[in-house]
Amino acid sequence: METQTLDKATSDKISFITFIIIEFAEAFKMKKNEAYQYLKQYGGLDFLYKHWWALHTDDKYFALRDLYSVCLENGGKR
Repeated sequence: METQTLDKATSDKISFITFIIIEFAEAFKMKKNEAYQYLKQYGGLDFLYKHWWALHTDDKYFALRDLYSVCLENGGKR
């Protein structure tokens, strides 16, 4: 079986999305799997996949704020 390696952009994307899900969980006092499901259910993951490049260049506070806003707009709870 041939081993495949990820290109840098894909690796960076995975690293950032993993990092920000963990940070989201900590910020909103959730378990990591609950944060993942919440972000998935309320559009946060789609937002992350689409805008990760811009989000990762700013302070994590702003990424968390933006994720919270997206989820709230899509029916997430305060």
